Amino acid sequence: MRRERISEDIHIFTSELYAHVTATVIFTDEGAIVVDTLPFPAESREMAEFVRAHSPRGVRFVINTHFHADHVYGNYLFRDAAIIAHRQCRQKLLEIGEESLKAAKAETPGLEEVELVLPTIVFDHEMGLRLGHRLLRLIHLPGHTEDGIGVLVEGDRILIAGDAVMPLPYFAWGDRLQLRHSLQRVREMNLESIIQGHGDVLLRGEIPEVLDRHIHYLDCIRDYVAEVVSQGKPRSVLKSSLPEECGESSIPLDGLVRQLHYANLLRLYEDMTDQRSIEAILASA
Repeated sequence: MRRERISEDIHIFTSELYAHVTATVIFTDEGAIVVDTLPFPAESREMAEFVRAHSPRGVRFVINTHFHADHVYGNYLFRDAAIIAHRQCRQKLLEIGEESLKAAKAETPGLEEVELVLPTIVFDHEMGLRLGHRLLRLIHLPGHTEDGIGVLVEGDRILIAGDAVMPLPYFAWGDRLQLRHSLQRVREMNLESIIQGHGDVLLRGEIPEVLDRHIHYLDCIRDYVAEVVSQGKPRSVLKSSLPEECGESSIPLDGLVRQLHYANLLRLYEDMTDQRSIEAILASA
């Protein structure tokens, strides 16, 4: 696990075991706030021990940016904290959380001790949270998943974006158009930095270019898959496509973005070959 400090009281923890997942800790005089946890207990426990060693009042809140396992499986290590998430995050974990965890434990060594702990405080659109000198604004940013949220650290203008912002936009579990709208919203926030759900921190000078590139990518792959479908080509042709063809790179996340790109294309292909017409999907953009 890698740890870095981006301000006096904000630390980022990045997994070295899976997909460069990030978790963030905000320290205050009234206790700490943890935003997301890490995929495996070994790393989440190390993070929890660091936080407790540096926060005499312990962890007061854990915020889950969405329901995916790599962001919520460490909740059980913060028993005394209130867990906050979007209402749909709690609902999704109620519906599939236990079954998914059981399957993950059967396939993945190292998850045996994980217990599913659900959010106890939920919201729908936005929510304010004040602790000590810190004021946070929790914002619904759907697209990667329907329940996705970001956490804006007021004053510092830092957005902890969850998977709404990643090295490659990824919506196989969500909706392309929703993600495009969320990226546009983030683009208008005048941020100093963005903590991505996976990968490195984006700094002020690079944020507009990165977000514009991501929005272009979402439009580009829509047009590409629409052409594939209109020509009656099979889904197998999608395997030859690379992120570079739509302005992104295959390098980040140790090459995992190529798999994410392919999953995006498959999702679009399935949508466009469903009962809805290609014209209707294009018109909605």
